[in-house]
Parts: sequence; C-alpha cells; structure tokens
Amino acid sequence: MPLARSLSVTSLSGLEEWDEEFELEDAVLFEIAWEVANKVGGIYTVIQTKARLTAEEWGENYFLVGPYVESNVRTQVELIEPTNPVLKRTIDKMNSSGCKVYFGRWLIEGSPYVVLIDVGFTAWSLDRWKSELWDLGAIGVPWFDREANDAVLFGFLTAWLLGEVSDLEPPHIVAHFHEWLAGLGLVLCRKRQLPVATIFTTHATLLGRYLCAGSVDFYNNLSKFNVDKEAGDRQIYHRYCLERAAAHCAHVFTTVSQITAIEAEHLLKRKPDIVTPNGLNVKKFSAMHEFQNLHAQSKSRIQEFVRGHFYGHLDFNLDKCLFLFIAGRYEFSNKGADIFLEALARLNYLLRVNHSDVTVITFFIMPARTNNFNVETLKGQAVRKQLWDTAHTVKERFGKKLYESLLVGQLPDVAKMLDKEDFTIMKRAIFATQRQSQPPICTHNMLDDSSDPILNSVRRIGLFNSSADRVKIIFHPEFLSSTSPLLPMDYEEFVRGCHLGVFPSYYEPWGYTPAECTVMGIPSISTNLSGFGCFMEEHIADPSAYGIYILDRRYKGVDESCNQLTSFLFQFCKQSRRQRIIQRNRTERLSDLLDWRYLGRYYIAARHMALAKAFPDTFIYEPHEPSSATGFRYPRPASVPPSPSLSRHSSPHHSEAEEDEDERYDEDLEAEKDRVNIRQPYTATKNKTSRTYPHRSGG
Repeated sequence: MPLARSLSVTSLSGLEEWDEEFELEDAVLFEIAWEVANKVGGIYTVIQTKARLTAEEWGENYFLVGPYVESNVRTQVELIEPTNPVLKRTIDKMNSSGCKVYFGRWLIEGSPYVVLIDVGFTAWSLDRWKSELWDLGAIGVPWFDREANDAVLFGFLTAWLLGEVSDLEPPHIVAHFHEWLAGLGLVLCRKRQLPVATIFTTHATLLGRYLCAGSVDFYNNLSKFNVDKEAGDRQIYHRYCLERAAAHCAHVFTTVSQITAIEAEHLLKRKPDIVTPNGLNVKKFSAMHEFQNLHAQSKSRIQEFVRGHFYGHLDFNLDKCLFLFIAGRYEFSNKGADIFLEALARLNYLLRVNHSDVTVITFFIMPARTNNFNVETLKGQAVRKQLWDTAHTVKERFGKKLYESLLVGQLPDVAKMLDKEDFTIMKRAIFATQRQSQPPICTHNMLDDSSDPILNSVRRIGLFNSSADRVKIIFHPEFLSSTSPLLPMDYEEFVRGCHLGVFPSYYEPWGYTPAECTVMGIPSISTNLSGFGCFMEEHIADPSAYGIYILDRRYKGVDESCNQLTSFLFQFCKQSRRQRIIQRNRTERLSDLLDWRYLGRYYIAARHMALAKAFPDTFIYEPHEPSSATGFRYPRPASVPPSPSLSRHSSPHHSEAEEDEDERYDEDLEAEKDRVNIRQPYTATKNKTSRTYPHRSGG
C-alpha cells in the first residue's frame, strides 16, 4: 500500500525527489478550467505552460477539459477521435444525449489531449440545472449574469463527463478544478459521491479582486469584512457562493501564493492545504551570455522607436537612457500605476537637482479603449524613416566619390566630397524634424481621454515630455505586436530590451509579469502584496542583489511606499553599465527557481494528497513533523552587490575599495558558487522503504 507522508512545502527543499515513480496505469488526471484553449487571463498562461510537464508525468492519462470556442479551436486545436476507449464511449454517449463534446490535441508544448464542451449547445437545460442548484445549495443565479450562467452549464456538463468516466474507468480519478467558473463541477462530484479525488485552485478570490478595485484598505481589514454583505453589495453573491462551495468541498484546496492563502482563509473561510506557485517553461541558452546579446538587440529596436517618437526634441543621449515599463490589465490602482506615476514625478525632481545625465523613458503597456494610432506618433516614425533614407542617400553619393578618387590614386579632398545638393538634401531633412508641440504622451487616440486615470495623473504631476524633464512617459494602450506599424515588437522581445520592469501592485495573487522579466534576465520591482514578491523574499537571502526589488506595501502607508519606490528607481539610475550587466546575470540565474521543473512539484504534491484523502483504503496519509531543511534559498552573492542602494555611501560614486571589489567580480565563479549553495538545503532524510507523496503540513 503506497504511503503518503507529510513534508513542509513552504520551501522547495521540502519537496524531495520521489524515491520511486508513481504508478499511473490505473489513474487518470482531468484538469478543468474555463481557460483551456481559451485565453481570457493569467490562468491560460498557467495551464498552457504547465501542460508539457504534466503530460510528461501522466502521458496518455492526462486530459484537459474546457469550453468549446470555435474561433479558438480553429487556430489552437487539432480535433481527433478519442484514443482512450472509455473516454470515447463517454463522449459518444453524451453526444447522443443532446450534448456537443469534442476531443483533440491542444497545439502547445506537450500537445495534451483536450475535451471541449459546447456549453451553448446545451443551454436548453439551463433552467432545469439552475433549479437543481437551488435545491442543492440554495444558490440562485440571476438570468442577466451570462458568465455565471456559463459556469452553471459548464459545471453540470463537467460533472456529467466525470460521472460517466467513473462508471467505466478504474477508481483512481483525479479532477483538478481552477477558479469559480469551473468550481460547480467539483461541488456536484462531491454531492453525487463520485469516486474522484478533487482539487480546487483559486488564483485570485472573487471578493478580493472586487474589494481592492474599490480602493478598500484590504489587507488591514481582512478579518473584519462581513463577506456575505460585501458580496451582496457588489451583486456577486451567487458567484461568491459557487467559489466558496468549491473551496470547502474539495479534498485539497490550493492557492497560488502565501498572500492569497491568507486572503482565502478570511474570505473563503478555508485555509489552503498547499500553495502551488505559478511557473514558466524556461529555455536556457547554451552560451552563457546569449541573453545579454538579445537585450542589446532589442534595446536598439526600442531606441529606434524613441528616435521617431521624440523627433525634434531628441536632446538627450540615447546611450544614457534607461527603459522602464509596466504592463498588464488596466487596473489603475490594483496594478500600482497610481503609485508608479507619483514615484516618477519624484524621481524626475531628484534627477534634475542632482544634474544627472541619465534619461528615464517609461512605457505604460496597458490596453484601453482607443480608436486608432495618434497621427503625431505615426508621423514621428515616418520622419525617422525619412531621415534614415536621406542619410543613406548622402552616404552612397559620398561613397561613390570616394571610390572614384581612390581609383585614380588620389586622396580625396574632403571639402569637395559633399556638394551643394548634398547639403540641400540634409537641410531639408533637418527642417522636417522641427516640431512646435511636445512629443505625445499617448501613442493612440483614447476614447475617454478626459477621464483616463493614467492621462489625468500625468496632467496632475506635469510630466509632459519637455526638454527639462529627465523622466519621459509613453502610454501605449494596446498589447504589443510584431505586426504593429508603430512599435513592431512582440512582448517578449520588448521586455528583453528594457532595463527594469516596475510592478508595484496592491492586489496581485501571483504576478507573471515580474516572473517573465526574471527568466529573461531583466531586473524588476514587485511588492510584498504580490505572490511573486513573497515567494522571492522567502527563497532569496538578498533579493535586491539579484535584481528583485520588493516594495513594502503591506506595512507602510501609500506615501512611505512611494518614497521607497522612488529610492529604488533613483538608486537604479545611479548604476553604471557594468553594474547593470552584473545584475542582469544574477537575475537570469534565478530562472531555475521559476521553472515548472521545480514548481511542478507543488502540483504533484497536491495530487498525491488528494489521492490519499479520496482513496484512504489504497493510499495512507500519515502526517508528521516537517523536515528540518530551511529552504531552497539563494544566498547573498559572494562579490560586492552592484546596487548602490546597498553601498555604505549615499553618493552614487563608489569608494576606491568598492571599485576594487567590483573589479574582482567573476561571473563564472559566482554562478558556480550559487549553483553549489542553492543545493545545500537538500538535507532532509528520505524513507527508502516507501513511496512518498508529500503534502503541506499544517496548512
């Protein structure tokens, strides 16, 4: 009989390598989410990137379940006949009973099987199922809430699917449900007493997102909220009930971060059994510094855009420009855009009074309602291209004369190499760069310009891209695309070209944007209210030395947090180019920490725990004290930290001693020391006589 024992999974070292492979021949995993092959938000990224690792573990016994959306299926899914005979009989039976269920392979890494359910085709059952839901748990779903109606249809159809499979399949079925939209299926599985081990993961609580959007002092009042009243006041009580029911009915309840675990304990009234952080598929380069070369290439493309955007006002040195950015959903306060703008105003003042020669160009990549590109912005790129063409024309004429002179054995007379026509062409090009207005803040024409939060904040702080300002702002209210006529770069390429990502979020259950920066070797600022920030604080002894700046928004007021953010930005601006290169090397070394190869273990632990709880006759769950291992923890780097904020001096200039230490920095040596040091905590003892299924002890 397999033994499931308890280990602490507050740190990666608590999840040891398994002594034996888990026998999966008689077990099937269904992972159910509204965002399977259907991009709506961050959960899509979680499932898409994790699929390869899960498919490798479960092979032919892994099935993702999601909604059928025709436009998505055409581009992402290859429809095929089910290879599993049990699933084929189940789908045929459901289709003959008035459903439309499709089977195929999702065309992503790992090519996992997907079962896609057309909820609209079964809408005729909605009233009957709503009535059953009311009888089951007194949850009434209003007719006008289309999203909740879809959740009801999806939930009943998912439970139907699992019920049919459990009638035909050997008893070890694991069903992992993500978010409230899929949660009803879990509740019905438990109500119908299906032999299914259930897991529910909440990536962000519904009520938490709504409360934070309303500018509530959220984290200091978690224990004081009347959750039923708050959900009712926001007309989401039925959604909240579905989410809470799923959390309480699940064999194993998980959240994506420790900060969300605290939130779930107070709002959903259940303490999570395990925290399952979000990972990424990290592609390591064979050459040590290849990512630095990619940074240089992408940076030069951003510089080209900046040359066009600021034509006529390009009175700053592009080689001394730092590119900062914030990206994500346009949630002005939740994503921290409000505090970032205020910090930029203060940074502008500090750079000016200190006579800094650094110029900071900050990009806000947040999609909003627009009707097209700004004409002035497009004109800037056209002027830049015209200047480039003019320079090439003059260069070719110059080169031809130089060639002719050398052919006859004479050194050229430089004064005669450029004639009047050349000067006329160049003067016309220079006159074309003159402009009376300041470079635009926004690259698009906004539909709600007068009420836009970012633009109104820019007006208040007075950062209008004037020559005197050391901080410039570019608001790009659209997702980046390599086919854009304005900034033709995809998001990954753009991130690689920037120097710092700034994400001072107030509400961020995980935070994929700083995680993506990290695996690309780009330093970032996050907060101790984001799952990513808390995770990094736990696993890195000195995060700022590795380019992970963590802002305190939990225990400080807004003004104090803003001052701290300003300090981070100002200290970053003081770094030399060499210090930034050192820091990027260190940041990129953290990518292993965010790889699904490591973080996938949390999901493995959750599945093993669910099996032990659902099938106690087959799997024994024996909790005991967690191992003494302190954690998968990156130590402070051996050499001097590159950040002046960690220097003993307030001046941006280092002492001679500090410079000497800096010169002794050896990237290969430091990287090797890190590789050795981060393995040291793996000291927990293993039980060699049993198969181990770890789980989080004590919540």
